[in-house]
Amino acid sequence: MPVTPKLFVTGASGQLGRLVIDTLLETAPASAIVAGMRDPAKAEGNALREQGVEVRAADYSRPETLASALAGVDRLLLISGSENGKRKPQHRNVIDAAKAAGVGLIAYTSILHADTSPLFLAEEHRDTEAALAEAGVPFVLLRNGWYTEVYTWRLPPALKHGVLMGAAGEGRISSAARADYARAAATVLAGGEHAGRTYELAGDASFTLAELVAVAAEASGKPIAYRNMAPEEFRSAAVQAGAPEMLARILSDTDAGVAKGALFDNGGELSRLIGRPTTPFQNTITGFVRNQQAAGEASAHA
Repeated sequence: MPVTPKLFVTGASGQLGRLVIDTLLETAPASAIVAGMRDPAKAEGNALREQGVEVRAADYSRPETLASALAGVDRLLLISGSENGKRKPQHRNVIDAAKAAGVGLIAYTSILHADTSPLFLAEEHRDTEAALAEAGVPFVLLRNGWYTEVYTWRLPPALKHGVLMGAAGEGRISSAARADYARAAATVLAGGEHAGRTYELAGDASFTLAELVAVAAEASGKPIAYRNMAPEEFRSAAVQAGAPEMLARILSDTDAGVAKGALFDNGGELSRLIGRPTTPFQNTITGFVRNQQAAGEASAHA
C-alpha cells in the first residue's frame, strides 16, 4: 500500500496558507497535511484541527520550533514571510531546518522574475533562492506575480475621493487572484516532478492602473480618475495620506517597477499549472467594489 507523503504548509494562519490547505483538502486526506503557524492556539489553528489537519508551532524567527515542526515531513511549502527586512534570516532558518529534517522537496513562493526584477522587494527573494541552491535540498520556485487583491485595499480612498494616485504610468500588471496562486502551490506540493523547476506565475491578462480604475468606476457607478505621479511625489503623497514610511516606499517602488514591466508576464504558466484560466482581474475588482457598496448601505440602514 503506497504511503501518503506528509505535506507541510508554513504560514498556515495567513490568507494564502489557508487557501493552499483548503485546496489540498480537496484531494488529499487531512491526516497528510500539517499546518505550521507561530501560535497554534489561535482560532485559525483550532479551525484546522477541527478539519483533521495537524497543527504545529513553526516560527521563522525561532529555529528551535522549526526542527520539531518539520520532523517526518516529505514536502514543504515555504510561504515567504511578511516582515520586510527580516526575511533573509527567517527563510534561511526554515531551509536549514528542512535540510536537517530530510525534507524531500521545498516549494518556495518567490516573486515574479526574481532574478531580474528591479523591485527592492525582490532582493530578499533572491537571497532565499540562493540559500535554497546552496542547501542542496530539492526545491521548486513559485515566482508569484501580484495578487489582484493587493489593489483592492487601494480602492476605498479612490472610491471616496474619485482619484487613484500611482506612479505606474502605462506599465501593465499581470495579476491573478490569490486563490489561483494557492491552487498552483497546492498542485506542486501534492505531487509530480517539480524539483528543479522555476515557475513564473502570473495572470492570463494584464491591465494598467488606468484600466483598473475604469473597471472600479463602472462597478461603482461613480467617476474615478487615475493620477500618475513621479515615484518620489507618490511616496510623499502616500505618507501625507497616512501610510507608514515603509509602506509608502513599497508602493512607490512597486509602481515604478510596474512602469518598467516588473509585474508583466504573458507566459501562461499559472493557468497551465492549475489547469484552467486565471481569474479575470475584473471579477475581483468588481466583486470588491460591490461588496463595499453593500456594506456601506447596510451600515447606513443599521
